Parts: sequence; C-alpha cells; structure tokens
Amino acid sequence: MAASEREDGFTVLWLQSGGCGGCTMSLLCAEAPDLFTTLDSAGIRFLWHPSFSEATGEEVTAMLEAVCAGETRLDALCVEGSLLRGPNGTGRFHVLAGTDTPMVRWVERLAAVARYTLAIGTCAAFGGVTSAGPNPTEACGLQYEGEQSGGLLGDAYRSGAGLPVINVAGCPTHPGWVLETLMTLALDGMGDPLLDDLARPALYTDHLVHHGCARNEYYEYKASAEVPSDLGCMMEHMGCLGTQARADCNIRPWNGTGSCTDGGYPCVNCTAPEFEEPGHHFLETPKVAGIPIGLPTDMPKAWFVALASLAKSATPRRVRENAVADHIVNSPAKEHDGE
Repeated sequence: MAASEREDGFTVLWLQSGGCGGCTMSLLCAEAPDLFTTLDSAGIRFLWHPSFSEATGEEVTAMLEAVCAGETRLDALCVEGSLLRGPNGTGRFHVLAGTDTPMVRWVERLAAVARYTLAIGTCAAFGGVTSAGPNPTEACGLQYEGEQSGGLLGDAYRSGAGLPVINVAGCPTHPGWVLETLMTLALDGMGDPLLDDLARPALYTDHLVHHGCARNEYYEYKASAEVPSDLGCMMEHMGCLGTQARADCNIRPWNGTGSCTDGGYPCVNCTAPEFEEPGHHFLETPKVAGIPIGLPTDMPKAWFVALASLAKSATPRRVRENAVADHIVNSPAKEHDGE
C-alpha cells in the first residue's frame, strides 16, 4: 500500500547510535524543497527522531514498546551511526537514555518488526569511522562488519518486506539519497534489483563520483595536481578514488553547488566499506613502477598505461599549466602557440 493510501502515512523511526550525528545534519540541508516539505508531500511521517521530535523520556519509551508489540506500525527503521556491541558483546557502552537497555537490543527488537530497515550513513552500514583502529567499542554496521556480511543483525536478516538492510552509505550520506530511498519505499518501489551488491540503493550507486567531475578535462589528458591547491586531476598523485567510487556526488552536488572534488579534496570513496582505513595517507596514490594501483573501474591496466601515455603527449599547454596552478593561468579564450 502506497503512503498516499495510508491514513497515517509511511511511518519512520530514526535512532542515533555510535556516530557523530553528521547524517542528520546533512539531512537538514535538503533543499528544493526543504526536508519537512518533502516529507509532507510524500506522506512520510516520523514517529520519532532524536533531533526533530519533542517527545522524550517515558513518551518515547512507550512509543518504542508499542512498536515492538505491533501496536504501532513501523514502515521504516532508520539507524544512524555504528552499532556498539561492547564491552564483551553486552552493548553497555551505549545505553538508550532512560531505558537502561543497550541501543543494540532496541535495534534488534525494532528491526524484527520493521517493514524496511535502513542503515543511514557508512557507520550504520559498514561500521565506518567509529570502527577504525583497535575498535574497543566493538562497533559494526547493521548487516556488515567492514566488507564482511553479518554485523549486528546477521547475514540472514530480512525485514518484513523481505529485503536485507538497505545501506544508504556515505560519510555523511547525501540528503537526496535518504529522501529518494524513503520516497521509493513509501511507493513500495524498492526491490533487490534496485540495490547493488552491497545493498546500497542503485539510484545513486549506478554512477561514479568521476561522472560530472569539474576536473574531467585534466583527467582526460592526465594533467595531474601535485599539491592540494592545484586545479588538475587528483587521481595520479593525490589519492582520488573518484573513478572507482560509486556515488553521484558530482551529478547531484551537495547543498546545490559542491562536492569534495569541487572543494579541492580527493574522493576517499566514503560510500564503500573500510574507506576509513585505506592503508596509506588519504592524500597519496599508491603506485607500483609509477602506475597507480587503483585504476578506474572497468579499465584494464594495459589500456590505462597506453591511453595515459598518449593523453600526456597530447596535453594542450593550457591544460598542462593550469593543472599545477591554484587559479586559471591560461584561459581557453587565449590563442596559444599550438605546440
């Protein structure tokens, strides 16, 4: 039944676990239209959100119990932040305030009755930054622990609609990814074919960050940036993974205008598991014999080497000089010597 056919709308419960709250902050930046106009127009109703709702204390506890008992329908359980299982699997590192019950136990009970369960952000999806390093909190994702399927709910978990946890990954995730996913679910339009191999919505992972990147002319000629302020492509020397990262950040800019690469920072592939520990500095490109280890998706190494060599030999002076400058030093409007 679509949201418009339900008297009480498509119900969403949002919980925050072990994270920074950045995905909620990002959601609030939804625009054209704004967040609450979008929710209203799609018939999406929040049962509770820790930042948006007035209810607290016993009111919230009663609402959670009503959902767990099946007295209140839960269409979508959204969890932001990684799940803290420590110490020693008790979950006592994170107790939901006023309940004396670990958050992970609440999530397990609520996920058992939810029609859909969503991991909002890479922490909830795969563990993310919270699980980096020695991970003393035993942080994990809802259905993944890094690249390994499992996580808190286990590999076999399926929500009431028969789907795995839907991983709206990103650090933070884009408000458009969250809202389009919820709206699609409200229309009963989400199925396995619309999720990728990591259960991320294909609506944004059918693209690469490279698509729409403003530095694409530099990439085509392999005119590379050498220091952070340079205008050139950041793949060859500065660790940019935009040619491998699955997301539409440069097609669907943040706050209507920007992306990491537009802001001068290389893509770190934050929609993927274990991005937080690449094994090298974020601002360096690992190489063997001068060839980047991480090549563009679908690009055989021999092709890349051949094309890169040809492209560099054909690079216009304008592109070559601009690539290592912090502003446009040669405009395409100028006539050049045609070297």
